[in-house]
Amino acid sequence: MKMISRFHSTIEMILVVLTGFLPAIHVYSQDDVLKAPSAASTAMIAAEGGQRWALVIHGGAGSGIKGDMPAEKEKAYLEKLGEALKIGSGILSEGGTSLNAVEAVVKFMEDSPLFNAGLGAVLNENGQAELDASIMDGRTGQAGAVACVTTIRNPVSAARWVMEKTKHVMLAGKGAETFAESMKLKPVMPSYFITPERLEAWKKWKAESDREKKENPEKQGKQPDKDGKGTVGAVALDMKGNLAAATSTGGRMGKMAGRVGDSPIIGAGTFANNKTCAVSATGHGEFFIRNAVAYDVSARMEYLGVPLDEAARSVVMKKLAAQGASGGLIAVDHEGNMAMPFNSGSMLRGYVKSNGETETAIY
Repeated sequence: MKMISRFHSTIEMILVVLTGFLPAIHVYSQDDVLKAPSAASTAMIAAEGGQRWALVIHGGAGSGIKGDMPAEKEKAYLEKLGEALKIGSGILSEGGTSLNAVEAVVKFMEDSPLFNAGLGAVLNENGQAELDASIMDGRTGQAGAVACVTTIRNPVSAARWVMEKTKHVMLAGKGAETFAESMKLKPVMPSYFITPERLEAWKKWKAESDREKKENPEKQGKQPDKDGKGTVGAVALDMKGNLAAATSTGGRMGKMAGRVGDSPIIGAGTFANNKTCAVSATGHGEFFIRNAVAYDVSARMEYLGVPLDEAARSVVMKKLAAQGASGGLIAVDHEGNMAMPFNSGSMLRGYVKSNGETETAIY
């Protein structure tokens, strides 16, 4: 029996070496329901001791503190986070991939008007929603992203197609939108993303900005909203030990047209490496770009040998805080350990583990 076991292990290692550098193939339709593996494959995963999985999500960091938000809205956010966790855990618990899980979760959050991503995204200086998203596979190191798109209903799915169907990492603007249509992602009108709540917030911002410009013509007017309710994201570890991360956002209220934050930038807002961790960030994007925040967490683990929590907290609570940058991140490592540090007043977040442990929180 030991010889058979060694033989199977050797064959498995050979297969990993032969296939480890091949790009993942996205074989299912974007609208298909992800299918669970057969009972035999699930039993094989269990026999190999690979049942451990974990999912962590966020719905953005903000400056609000406990008591600022109406109880009804708090409840709505927590319920929606819980629904997102159920979607992701349903995929992971049935042996699905971390890549499928993070895409499905972020796609779900893009479709909810509560978050600043997809439907309900904040508006730029011209009153338009410009969306960014990215996704990364920790097994292969492949990544995809889209930026400044205005007609793609689910930017995270377009980002995945960029990863799997092109030689590039990021497509922007009209080029990204044309590509998404070629991948059968049905476009929507730009007005689809604008909700009454976001429109009213933009009108208020615009009035204040115009007043400040009039009072002081040398200034650009009111700066982008510091409490942008920024970004959604997900990181996951699947039964086979593979990590993945995805992030999507509408950016910051009143941002300049064409502005791109950290969310679609690999290494800044999103990063995944099976050797270390998967990270999705949220906050003041310019600082996260300058500090390569998502990659920095992974690098500290790989080169300094520090655990995930220490690496994540050092970046958010020390490095970013010292620069006056607000925000946070979520992360999971290759052993299922999690981190969710934030230095802002709040960060919508939640997690679920294969042992049944789950939680959602705001403050």
